[in-house]
Amino acid sequence: MGAGDTHKAGPFTYIALIVIGIGSILPLYWTFVAASHTQDEVLASTPPFLPGGRLWNNLQAAWEGASLGKAIVNTLIVSASITAATLFFCTLAGYAFAKMRFKGRGWLMTAVIATLTIPPQLSVVPLFMMMADIGWSGKLESVIFPTLVSAFGVFFMRQYLLEALPYELIEAAKIDGASNFRIVLSVVLPVARPAMMVLGMLTFVQAWNDFFWPYLALSQANPTIQVALGQLSASYTPDQSIVMAGALISTLPLLVVFVIFGKQIVGGIMSGAVKG
Repeated sequence: MGAGDTHKAGPFTYIALIVIGIGSILPLYWTFVAASHTQDEVLASTPPFLPGGRLWNNLQAAWEGASLGKAIVNTLIVSASITAATLFFCTLAGYAFAKMRFKGRGWLMTAVIATLTIPPQLSVVPLFMMMADIGWSGKLESVIFPTLVSAFGVFFMRQYLLEALPYELIEAAKIDGASNFRIVLSVVLPVARPAMMVLGMLTFVQAWNDFFWPYLALSQANPTIQVALGQLSASYTPDQSIVMAGALISTLPLLVVFVIFGKQIVGGIMSGAVKG
């Protein structure tokens, strides 16, 4: 095969991609269909496969029954705060571990990676007691501050900057008289932007979908979206069509975020693949 030759995908590749695409879209489509029918129709022996006419009624019932408006605002505040802080701290830490020389760097990086092996459930009780002592029980701060930095984010940014950021750029900036702040602002951040887009999306989705800790830390009057959906389905006889309508509402903001930033996210993934 010559240098100018390109590999063409065969029919099996296209078939596999079509099957994967259908499998990815089907759950969202079924959520939409179920949200547009009554519970009896959804639970029938032959469930519907086409949208019905009760979508608006079910959306309104879910919105009012679980106070989804307040829950969405709370979740946006939590997710945006965690994402911004994670990108800031993890990018700086990743740059320090990747390109700066200091004593104990290897041991510190090992300790950071080791925290990934600790189940988060082990920290629930001491963390809950700490939030109570501070006075943050039931408040959004109890969900935001414990997750401002992630070990995965530090490791992810370190691995990216190890390959993507050459030492020559840093040395050239130092020769030009740039301070450490200027190096980070003018050299590190432009290089790290593709990885930051990917990490930001992963962090935002994880924070948006988090249920376990917000369920323990927040009160029923101040929930995030996943906690509100849990309250919606916690009754003895929950209406599954209304629960599906609530799930549909909780999914829409994520779709909007991906539509807005999808090009940059895919570009970041492709950039990382090319650099790798």
